[in-house]
Amino acid sequence: MPAHRTARERARAELTAEIKDEARRQLADNGANGLSLRAVARELGMVSSALYRYFPSRDDLLTALIVDAYNALGDTLDTASASDGTPADRWRAAADALRTWARAHPYEYALLYGTPVPGYRAPHDTVAPAGRVPGAFLRIARDAWHAGDLRADGAEPDDTLRTQARTIATALDLSGLPEVVILRAVDAWTQLFGTVALEFTGQFANTLDPADVYFARTVELQLRTAGLA
Repeated sequence: MPAHRTARERARAELTAEIKDEARRQLADNGANGLSLRAVARELGMVSSALYRYFPSRDDLLTALIVDAYNALGDTLDTASASDGTPADRWRAAADALRTWARAHPYEYALLYGTPVPGYRAPHDTVAPAGRVPGAFLRIARDAWHAGDLRADGAEPDDTLRTQARTIATALDLSGLPEVVILRAVDAWTQLFGTVALEFTGQFANTLDPADVYFARTVELQLRTAGLA
């Protein structure tokens, strides 16, 4: 019996992966709005009722794709930022990895950070995976602070921002980090994502495209914003 259950579980895992792979292909062709369980089932030679045993609704399948994408990007950033270099080097490596991942996986990146899917409300299951992405950058600031390699100068935040910074600290395991340090790291992180978003949506066409040199320049600005340079 245990061997039979193991084989069945393995078969279920393999089919689940096939379903998600086909769903990703449909994302590339039709976007998230066009994702259809019936179409996925048809391409895999399944009846719709069989697929519903794996993903009861389109939103369940979207959630699985979102969680997978956040975790894939989170793994990429964790690997890139795990070097023994300076905090600035780690930030540069993570920033480059983020941009490279977005360019290599445009449809998954759009699913995470593009236009919201009408009618879809992300469940709590997505919160922790989503936090891995900013967490990879803010933990660089945390490590630099504890090592004495980061400045904490700058205007003190008001009460609203202090409260928000403490919420971020709790969510991303940044205990002991001054609110001003957290907010400066968040400023740098939003600069990074804004730059990637503008490039990703073609806003640099005929001006800053190709954007390699400009992107490197903005990363240096992020380091100064965060107090890492």
